[in-house]
Amino acid sequence: MKNKLTLALARAVTLTMVLALVAAPPALAASDINTVLSNLRVWLAGLLAALATLFLTIGGIRYLLAGGDPAALERAKGSIKAAIIGYALALLAPVLATVVQHVVGG
Repeated sequence: MKNKLTLALARAVTLTMVLALVAAPPALAASDINTVLSNLRVWLAGLLAALATLFLTIGGIRYLLAGGDPAALERAKGSIKAAIIGYALALLAPVLATVVQHVVGG
């Protein structure tokens, strides 16, 4: 059961990554640092949000399958906490990229 669940999650993540690459802007090659940092901001926020969604899904499945086992519940809660931190970082990624852009001189 766990192997099938892991395989299904891996397929979903792979499909999400492929779709993200297909939907990417056509010109990722940049001629100046501002464009590079802008592209980095978009990619970083998207990647962090995708990973947070994966952790939230894993945590939810672990929580449903815990069956009252305290250790399994703690692992599920840990995954959900990691997802919340990931979403917070995804929200902060544009701010951090803007700070780096101002430090670099953009």
